[in-house]
Amino acid sequence: MDYIHYNPVKHGRLASVKDWPHSTFHRLVEKGVYPPDWAGGTAEILNKGERDE
Repeated sequence: MDYIHYNPVKHGRLASVKDWPHSTFHRLVEKGVYPPDWAGGTAEILNKGERDE
């Protein structure tokens, strides 16, 4: 799930995961699965092991 939620940020669509209105991320924040500020500054971790585009 982390990859899917972070994908719009990775591809430059927006600056923060929480800014993507179509994401299931918002429901998971409400359920307590993710904190509202999840992935703030963690691009290096989430992209580790991926090829440069």
